[in-house]
Amino acid sequence: MRVHVLPISLAVMWLFPTFSAAANEPSANALQALDQQAAALNRVHNVVVAYEGDIVHELHQDGPGVASPANIKSLSKTVLAAITGAAIEAGVIESVEQPIVELFGEHLPNGLDPRVNEISVAHLLAQQAGLESTSGSNYSAWVASPNWVNDAITRPFVDEPGGQMLYSTGTSHLLSAALTHASGETTHALAQRLLGDPLNINIRPWLRDPQGIYFGGNDMQLSPRALIEIGELYRNDGIVLDESGNAQRVLPEGWVAASWLPRGSSPWTGDGYGFGWFITQLAGEDVYYGRGYGGQALYVIPEREMTVVITSDPNPPSPGGKFQQQLNRLIETLLSPL
Repeated sequence: MRVHVLPISLAVMWLFPTFSAAANEPSANALQALDQQAAALNRVHNVVVAYEGDIVHELHQDGPGVASPANIKSLSKTVLAAITGAAIEAGVIESVEQPIVELFGEHLPNGLDPRVNEISVAHLLAQQAGLESTSGSNYSAWVASPNWVNDAITRPFVDEPGGQMLYSTGTSHLLSAALTHASGETTHALAQRLLGDPLNINIRPWLRDPQGIYFGGNDMQLSPRALIEIGELYRNDGIVLDESGNAQRVLPEGWVAASWLPRGSSPWTGDGYGFGWFITQLAGEDVYYGRGYGGQALYVIPEREMTVVITSDPNPPSPGGKFQQQLNRLIETLLSPL
């Protein structure tokens, strides 16, 4: 793994080293209980636990292993948010307040609803574009359309930009297209250059739309260990240290706090939603997580200095919303004082 910047000062660690380790590190009993619970969930493939930047536990029980790329489904939205933050830090786009029409330039269809001019990068990140969703019952028709971007951006407005959270993979795909047109690079090239290279992880090419835009918000291929690195990047406020001890800011200052600020809420769980991250509490701790179909999940628990990745069988049929609750219970077990 990369060497990471610690989220608390060395002075605090010096004053309270024993207490910190005892209070935060997952116990052997908790890890054993985690494995027992995960074994009962035959859809789960891998569970990887990192503490203070080091992987301290790995469970593999099916499917691709902890170092092998897996389809992370809509957990891709969390990764896309990280790519967007890295693009802002690199000057590819100005800020989250920038209107997306500026990024698309001439690559938008004519006759759009004037409210499209009000949609910002922040609205796409927070799923607040206001456009009718392309997910759920609309998903199949959307991905069968000849132009995913045009289909998504010409859908009727069902709320104003910046209104309620309207979960839509089409909204995330607009963000991928905006990054592509603004940079002149593919989303994959940006992802590897701005995120993969600093974190020393490999981001493989994934599905593209009919126009060659990389799918925004679905079907990315990342290993559980690579996802740990992305979670650790957020836990360490967007900074990594290379092997020589040189600090590199990958995400803009304040990006993590902005990403973990609730801007809407999930209609299914009631959990808050920021820039690609859900916000909840588990076992009395503030927890930030991304999730994908079938049981793909990335959790960051800052106060416990932990990052956890779970990958599962991504194939239909869906295990249903209760499966996410079961994954949450795995995290609660991990955090319990067993």
